[in-house]
Amino acid sequence: MTLPERCDVVVVGAGPAGLAAAVECARAGAATVILDEQAGPGGQIYRAITSTPMQNRDVLGADYWHGATLVAALQGSGATYVPRAAAFAVSRADGGGFEVGVASGGAAALIRAGQVILATGALERPFPIPGWTLPGVIAAGAAQILLKTAGLVPEGPVVLAGTGPLLYLVAAQFARVGAAIDCLLDTTPPGRIRDAWPHAGAFLASPYAAKGFALLRQARASTRIVRGVERLEALGAQRLASVRYTVGGRATEIPAAALLLHQGVVPDINLSNAIGCDHRWHAARSCFEPVVDVYGATSAAGITVAGDGAGIAGAQAAEARGTLAGLHALAALGRIDAGERDNRAAEAKARVARWTRGRAFVDALYRPPDAFRMPLGDTVVCRCEEITAEQVIATARLGCPGPNQMKSFLRCGMGPCQGRLCGLTVTEMIARERGVSPAEVGYYRLRFPVKPITLGELASLPQTTASTQAVVRMKAH
Repeated sequence: MTLPERCDVVVVGAGPAGLAAAVECARAGAATVILDEQAGPGGQIYRAITSTPMQNRDVLGADYWHGATLVAALQGSGATYVPRAAAFAVSRADGGGFEVGVASGGAAALIRAGQVILATGALERPFPIPGWTLPGVIAAGAAQILLKTAGLVPEGPVVLAGTGPLLYLVAAQFARVGAAIDCLLDTTPPGRIRDAWPHAGAFLASPYAAKGFALLRQARASTRIVRGVERLEALGAQRLASVRYTVGGRATEIPAAALLLHQGVVPDINLSNAIGCDHRWHAARSCFEPVVDVYGATSAAGITVAGDGAGIAGAQAAEARGTLAGLHALAALGRIDAGERDNRAAEAKARVARWTRGRAFVDALYRPPDAFRMPLGDTVVCRCEEITAEQVIATARLGCPGPNQMKSFLRCGMGPCQGRLCGLTVTEMIARERGVSPAEVGYYRLRFPVKPITLGELASLPQTTASTQAVVRMKAH
């Protein structure tokens, strides 16, 4: 597909938030482009919704198939959908608005837009345990992607480990397709229910309570569950062979051909970080989040963040927050006034309130234990550069104050993932060694391009007079 040179709104990401935002803008007559790194719309939660081989709707569940209604709305909205397109840069354009750098089809292009909505969604939180780099160890979300896109499941014995609702959803989905999880190792500390209890009333009144209890029942009926796991190790020479876990100080080793790890999700902030939006540390969720208002507007005028990229709340809340972001963009463009925006936003705000009710209970109950967020010894922390926990600790004890300074010593965060797999771990480890809050330590300062692109793609960008003069000046010096 040929990318348009100009539009009113660029939406980055085609999950529930991005789809809802694009539909809201396009239906109001705004020229809207939605950029999607995947081959089809849906994001992570509705991955492969238009192409999945899993046509038995009971396997993935009604919540998954709701995504088909969002895709149908997009197709009838008039928005321009661009698959396999990665937004690698967003910068202010001369004369106002933004230039969005896009890599697609082996080439790169720039799109001019008046407003940019980031719907980049969530990432699985890093889960650095001994042996997590072995073949056979993957994220539980990755296993879910295999199921949705290709109808594939790992061959057994399969061990599922970590904390959070997704563990039980994966166990239930595997059971529905006839694939067994041999053991589920739950790392949720036994005392966490005390922390979550003050929020139990709100959770029981939320739409997620009944869903959660149903998933627990299905998981218990289909797999062996071990609770209170204090330590995890993936063992093997060339690939995963077994998993060793510790409960109550007693270690047990079980055979495993696949280990699926998960300890929650966190906002994908790489693009909002590189743009320069303000972020803050959310202590209860142990992650950084963009600072946004009720519409998702950030500290950078013209940049809005929608959905889980602004704070984890689930697919239904993300969809409603996408609608709010779309309304904000329309008001900023002058398509509607503030009064109309607020009136039209009432229903979406009510949906956000409904679907975020009880979220504090989930955050408190499933907050990953310190031991699984901040490892010790020779456990690899930065997979790209193969940096271990003991190297990070030693550097912090030398006086290194933060992750950006640590790049000079260890190159943490300088690999292809740009900190997606180590950023939170490194920040929290430095904070622990310094005895301060992660908010004081801070996060990586990211620069464009935020996604790996080739020299060929860069070379295909249109040449401007300013860029040509810059090269001439460099040659002169």
